[in-house]
Amino acid sequence: MFSSQEYLDKKTGPSGVGRLQYLQSLVTEFQDTDKEDCKEQVLANLANFAYDPINYEHLRKLNVIDMFLDSLTEENERLVEFGIGGLCNLALDKQNKEHILASGGVDLVIQCLSSRNEETVLNAITTLMFLTTPASKPAITSLSVVECMLRFQLSKNPRLSNLATIFLEDYCSRQQVEAARQAQTGDAVGIALPSEPQET
Repeated sequence: MFSSQEYLDKKTGPSGVGRLQYLQSLVTEFQDTDKEDCKEQVLANLANFAYDPINYEHLRKLNVIDMFLDSLTEENERLVEFGIGGLCNLALDKQNKEHILASGGVDLVIQCLSSRNEETVLNAITTLMFLTTPASKPAITSLSVVECMLRFQLSKNPRLSNLATIFLEDYCSRQQVEAARQAQTGDAVGIALPSEPQET
C-alpha cells in the first residue's frame, strides 16, 4: 500500500528527517563514494524508493532518473540491475516516462536485454512495455527486439518465457512476429544474447 504525504508527515514528525532530505543524502552518498559495494547498496535503496509514487517528485528533483539511466552503461552488473529496477518502478508515471524517453532511455533499456542477469532482463522487458507510446513503439518493437523476444519465449525459465510471450502478443503485430521468425532463419544479426540469463 502506497504512503500518503499526510501519513509520512505524521510518521516523520516535525523534528524528523524529511523524505526529500533523506533521498538527497542517498544521492550525495552515491556521488561521493568510490566503493562499489556502497554504490550498489545506495542505488538499490533508491530503486526501492522509486516503487512508491509519493517519492516521484522528489526523485525527479534530485535527478535520480538520470542516475538510473547512467547506471545502465556501467560494467558492474549489480549497478545495471538496480538501475533498470529503478526505471521499471518509475516508468508507468507519465512525467517519468516522458523524461526517460526524451533521454534516450529506450536504447539503453534495449541494451539490457543482453545481460546475463535474470532480474535485469526481466525488468528491461517490463520497462519497455511501460515505455511504449505511439512514438516509441517502432523502436521498442524493432526487428531485433522482436527476434530477441522470440528467443526468450523458448527459454526454459518460465518467468522469462511468459514475459516474452506477453510482449509478443500484446505489443507486436503478427506481421512483426512473422518477419522476426523469418529473420531468425536468415543471416540477420540481432541483439547479442546469452543462452540463459543467470539467476542472482
